[in-house]
Amino acid sequence: MTHDFDDSAAELRYALFRLTRRLRSARALDAMSDAQLAALGALRAHGRRTLSSLAEHEHVTAPTMSATVNGLADLGLVVRVPDDDDRRRVYVELTAQGESVVAETIRKRNRLLADLIDAQRFDDDELAVLDAASALLKRMADA
Repeated sequence: MTHDFDDSAAELRYALFRLTRRLRSARALDAMSDAQLAALGALRAHGRRTLSSLAEHEHVTAPTMSATVNGLADLGLVVRVPDDDDRRRVYVELTAQGESVVAETIRKRNRLLADLIDAQRFDDDELAVLDAASALLKRMADA
């Protein structure tokens, strides 16, 4: 028996889209865009980066990332740090306030997801399926 991956993909995409939309609503600063939060998250995960490296990581153009970083700098969430050896090179670095915003957003999103799981009153077998699905989704995301 063959599996219809198109149907499975469509169902999974729709479920992930709806869940992701709910999770994105939980953030430390309501006025912050998803692109700004993604840039902060990348800086938290990977440390200081050049603007071009950050743009490449986030799959956006350098001018788009420049505008994103400008907004984050205006909020005091990142700073630009000149390279000691090459003054033309500038790094973007998370501030303590930026770190706090990322940590609080993660905390809020984890709490929201935990509350959504709890509200379903899943049994042990269903929770095991969620754990297995998490591992499979991570594997797909990392591919």
